[in-house]
This record gives sequence, structure tokens and C-alpha cells, in this order.
Amino acid sequence: MHENLVALREAALSELAAAVDAEALEAWRIKYLSRKGGALSEAVKALAALPREERPVYGQAVNAVKAAIEAAFAKRQEQLKAAALEAELSGSAIDVTLPGRKPSLGRLHVTTQNLRQLYAIFAEMGFQVYDAPDVETDDYNFGLLNIPPYHPARDMWDTFWVSQSATPQPTERSLVMRTHTSPGQIRVMRERCPEPIRVILPGKCYRYEQITARSEHQFYQMEGLAVGKNIRMTDLIGTLQQFARRMYGAGRRLRVRGSYFPFTEPSIEADMDCILCGGKGCGVCKYTGWLEIAGAGMVHPVVLRNGGYDPDIYSGFAFGMGVERPAMLKYKINDIRYFYGNDLRFLEQFG
Repeated sequence: MHENLVALREAALSELAAAVDAEALEAWRIKYLSRKGGALSEAVKALAALPREERPVYGQAVNAVKAAIEAAFAKRQEQLKAAALEAELSGSAIDVTLPGRKPSLGRLHVTTQNLRQLYAIFAEMGFQVYDAPDVETDDYNFGLLNIPPYHPARDMWDTFWVSQSATPQPTERSLVMRTHTSPGQIRVMRERCPEPIRVILPGKCYRYEQITARSEHQFYQMEGLAVGKNIRMTDLIGTLQQFARRMYGAGRRLRVRGSYFPFTEPSIEADMDCILCGGKGCGVCKYTGWLEIAGAGMVHPVVLRNGGYDPDIYSGFAFGMGVERPAMLKYKINDIRYFYGNDLRFLEQFG
């Protein structure tokens, strides 16, 4: 073997043993194994200057040196990796006796919490939960509730229609995102007639409205319906009074005033003294000191008949209330937009 190859191998192996980290190892690789300017590459280039008869012996020697150096490099590389891993593990040892980190727990949305409380209150009064669809037909949402196409009461519910064709015409509208939970009244009456009924119908409603501190274009509502014999207005008022006291406390005051709904006759509005301002007046209660908690009334005879009940034999009451609004009163929330803003600073307050 040529003396220059022997010296090259000895120098390379000596410097490789002295490399103690990845940076030094990379500098060694560039010096000896780099294709451009590496010592081993230069030794190979010297092959062209030798006489023809010496080239085979020199070439074999170069290959032997190259194999030895590359094998030593791979071995040293693995040694340094193992040493680095050992240092990392010994420097940050895990104490298995320490308690684990507590997982981040989720929580129910404040609307869901309020719905469950409403279920519990009305369950104690004998009401069952009945689910109705979000997408309704025009008949269920309007017609069967005594709101025919020409009725001016439809103007109270600007809403979202569900298209069934590429270019829908107003006369072709038949499916709608429900504007209230009242369509469920017809569904449950037709399903259970002639049995007595006492149900609540919770769900989301949709209206094309301006979004403000007290109104949203989507919101939860809960309908209540009781149908049977000898049901009177006093039963309705007593139910609403009982709800207000169980939801907000025994000291709450309730005010009943006349109103109008196409599907009830007579119709009333039930107001409760505003918890947010203590009756002094604020933006949520429109500075009246009272906040509407339910629209209600005795089920209209036309609606009873559309549901399959004879209004000469049966009577009933119905009421509808928001779900976010009671939560606003209970927790003194002054802006309904917080419920749908997905701000964790707001949502995490209700664990």
C-alpha cells in the first residue's frame, strides 16, 4: 500500500476518534469523505498520474482505505447518537411516582345546561319532552296553526325558505326552517289524539332578523302544550307562575297582559320582573323593568280541530318561551350574541 494512503487512513481514524459531537463529526466528513475537495477524493484523482501497471494495485488500496474509513464513520456516528440520547434521558429523568397531569375537561354549553334545567322543572309538573323537526312544511309551520297564506301574521316571521328547485318562485315555497316550535303542536296532537297531552317541545328556530343584544337569527325556543278536558286559563297562569318561581326563585313577580297569536284564543304575554336591573329598567328589558318570558294562550279551536280534537269536548293551553332568555336572566348576561360567539372566556364561566 502506498505510504500516502497509509498516512491518510491513520490521520482520518485518529481525528474521527477525537470527534465528540455531531458538529465535529460533520466537519470530519466534509474533510475526508466530501466528493468535492475531500482527502479521499483527492487520493482517487492521483490514480490517473500513475503508470498503467501500478494502477490496479493502487486502486485496490484506495478502495480498502475508503471502506475502512466509511465503516469507522458509520460506527462513530451511531456511538455519538447513543451518547446524545443517554445524556438527554439522564438529564430529564421521569419520576413515575409523581401524579399525572389532569386532563382538560370539557363542559356543557350554557344553552344545553339551561335546557336540561327546563326539562327538570317541567318534568316535575308532568310534562314530557317531544322532538319535532327543524325543517317544516308550510302547512305545519303556518297553515295548520291558523295562519293561511293571506294572513298578515306571517309578516311577524321573516324566515329562511328551503329551495326545492334551482329557480324557486314564491308560489312554489313549501319547506321552511321553522320560525317557532309551535308546528310540533300539530304533530303531537295528530300522533296522540284522542289521548290527553302534556308535553314540552324544545328546539332551534330560525328567523331573518337583525342581530342585536336581545335577538339572534337562530335561537332555541321551548313550546309547552296541554290538551284535555276542562283545561282553563287559570291552569296556564298557574303553570307559568310555578315555572318562574322554580327557575328564578320564590320571590319573583309575574305579570300577565293581553296579546294576540293566531293559534291561541285568548292570548296573553307573561312578564317577570327583570333580574338584571331589579325592575329599574335596562337595555335588555327595554327600560320597562319587566321582561317577557313567555307568549301563551288557550289553544285556538281551529288548531285543536286540525290536530284531531273536538274543541267542543277538549280544550288546552300552549306557551312558548326562549331558552337563551331565561339563561340571560339567571346569569345576568346582557347580550344574547355571547351564546353563539364561541368565545371560551364566556363559555368557560359555566362549568
